[in-house]
Amino acid sequence: MKEHQLLNSSLGVVVIGRNEGERLRKCLASITTEHRPRIVVYVDSGSTDGSVEFARSLGCHVVELDLRTAFTAARARNQGVAYALGVFPDLESVQFVDGDCELLPDWLSLAQTALRSNPAAAAVCGRLRERYPEKSIYNQLCDIEWNTPVGNVKACGGIALFRVAPFAASGGFREGLIAGEEPELCIRLRAVGWTILRISHDMALHDAAMLRFGQWWNRTKRCGYAFAEGSALHGAPPERHWVRETRSAWLWGAGIPILVAAMAVSISAWASALLLVYPLQVARLYWRVRHTSPRPGWHATFLVLGKLPEVLGQFKYLLDRTRGKRATLIEYK
Repeated sequence: MKEHQLLNSSLGVVVIGRNEGERLRKCLASITTEHRPRIVVYVDSGSTDGSVEFARSLGCHVVELDLRTAFTAARARNQGVAYALGVFPDLESVQFVDGDCELLPDWLSLAQTALRSNPAAAAVCGRLRERYPEKSIYNQLCDIEWNTPVGNVKACGGIALFRVAPFAASGGFREGLIAGEEPELCIRLRAVGWTILRISHDMALHDAAMLRFGQWWNRTKRCGYAFAEGSALHGAPPERHWVRETRSAWLWGAGIPILVAAMAVSISAWASALLLVYPLQVARLYWRVRHTSPRPGWHATFLVLGKLPEVLGQFKYLLDRTRGKRATLIEYK
């Protein structure tokens, strides 16, 4: 008990959400337990479902974002940290949680112990699991996506424990990014000598609630936007951040279809047979993931199909950049 109290006295938790409803209730209930952190800050992005009132009823500090400025997860997290440090300037670490996630009972103590045992680590994350992978292939694809290697890694996701000192020194998340803000911050942290640690323990349950193809499409489109913006920011050597992902989306999502269409018109309709490269690519990816994926056929198919919404997301980024337009959220639920 004394060890938990010592750890929790230096810990803050920042939860972000917007109209998460029952998911937020589970999220906050998983944090406000016997070993409660020193401060829990809930940052709300314009909810209309009573989220603010519910968070306050549990004793959480609440920050309501100004509706006149575009919402981003990066902005919400930064403001949550700023508020927490305004109340307790001596916090050593901050756990970020999205409102659709539920921290597992031992995670906070495990993560803080790992952070203190690895003084070079700026952040610690664990295995994020989808709460309902059986409800749809789209949920299961999320669970597969989050099954990443352990050890010193290039980046973490939005559910992670950060050491306050390097986070504050870095300026926090880049608030204009609508996605991909976590790996972008990790790049800057690693550039000045910090490491990012991924441990093998389960960390949280995530309720993606993706039950429709259109939701998956929008989420993948947002990923494409993030790839383009991330490679524009950090695509130069040695980092080469998301350059391969960006080029792959352009090749499979736009380059090959445009080339085949042009050849079919100018040379022969038989050129359309070149589109057989897509099922061949699915077969190649199936062979690669057949022993590691619970549903390798669907996994491989969606990896290839996803190139189209990814390239549309990249095209949207280029249009926004050309017009000097501020990015807006691409939401999927």
